[in-house]
Amino acid sequence: MFSRRNRRKNRPESPALLTAWEALDAGDVPGALRQVRAAGEDQPLGEVALVVGRAAGAAGFDDLAGAAAALAAAPEDARALYDYGYACIERGVSALAVPALRAALSRSGGALPVLRELVSAYEDEGRHQEAMTELARHESRLLDWPDRYLLVFNAVLAGELEQARRQHALLSDPEDAQWQPARDRQNRMLARAVDAERAGRLDRSDLRGWQYVIGGTVLGTLSPYGFDAGMNGRYAWLQDTPDQCLRGLLRLRALLAATGVRPRSVSLLPDRDSRILGLAAAEVLGLPAEPFAPGRADTVVVAYDLDGVAAHDGGPELIGELFERAPGQVLHAHACCWTDPPAITPDSAALLHQSVVAPWGEQLRQGKDGGVERGPADDRPEAEVAAGITAADPAADPGDGDGPADGDTEFTAFATAVAGTWLRGDRARVRSAGPVPSSRFA
Repeated sequence: MFSRRNRRKNRPESPALLTAWEALDAGDVPGALRQVRAAGEDQPLGEVALVVGRAAGAAGFDDLAGAAAALAAAPEDARALYDYGYACIERGVSALAVPALRAALSRSGGALPVLRELVSAYEDEGRHQEAMTELARHESRLLDWPDRYLLVFNAVLAGELEQARRQHALLSDPEDAQWQPARDRQNRMLARAVDAERAGRLDRSDLRGWQYVIGGTVLGTLSPYGFDAGMNGRYAWLQDTPDQCLRGLLRLRALLAATGVRPRSVSLLPDRDSRILGLAAAEVLGLPAEPFAPGRADTVVVAYDLDGVAAHDGGPELIGELFERAPGQVLHAHACCWTDPPAITPDSAALLHQSVVAPWGEQLRQGKDGGVERGPADDRPEAEVAAGITAADPAADPGDGDGPADGDTEFTAFATAVAGTWLRGDRARVRSAGPVPSSRFA
């Protein structure tokens, strides 16, 4: 409860929140919010609102500052709790919205608008199991659109296919046309799950299988390091190599062969990283390379990193042109960030990372004094750098030996099994990492 002394001094009493308050005294707004998150979700909401409101004011977020002030003044009020949670989501701090929206849901008698905001906060944080559980708890009152749809969606992303299929069977077709694309994507997601189950074990460590289910991406390679230490096939920070680039392109070639896809060209995207990789891809696939053109059919569009494409001049428009798949078009991205997925979902990805440096980028190296320094980028012509990729050694890194088998035989078997559901529909972004966890690094 918000004490009289707190009202008078207008500062939190909780020791954990006082640490956040002191960070604000020092002008460290991000540090203060990290302290609030680290304090846990059982802190007094009125006191949390004091800290968040002060941080929001310092950042110029007047809407969140006002909602936090209202909650600090009335921490038991359902409307104040909801408004604060809503503002937290809008300002990208959904983790701070969760406890307030849970309290608002309880105090509002389970109001569906509050439930939907709580589910949105859970989704932003990748907490799909909790979103699914909360929706299922109110199953008798759910509307099909959006509530039961959200229950199916979160059940899939939580890895609960039995629940997803049961609820999907109860879901009526939407009367409002705006929901039809979501309905179609969900149908495709569940169809891919059937193929992925046939292709492999589809348990909570089957990264390739779940990556395919949630987004339709065939993952070319698994990280051979730290599998049993929490990485489950993803990379954290990676200094990429020409060897890894070539291995990714060879997996792309195997994927095209296994699925019977016969492109006639490689389309080069305009950023330097993608042009280098695209020239190498053309050599590996034995296809002519030509500049990307919107709507071109039967082509492989090659990106090194889709975030790099988006950051290039005209990138946002180009990404928009790739959202809808042209007939026979394949979008291959070598490196995909799994903690902040790209704006569109590729059809093929060589690897998943949290942070990556291209082989020709400013990689870290040992300096003359024995310390670590950042080396210069390779500024040779693109064709020369691409030739270094095609001449590289594609042999797999043995890693630490703890991961599952990831040989060409296993990959080709997976690609063959999913051929019937690959390359369907649009390339909508999937923000979630799905049910396979990996360790994150600050």
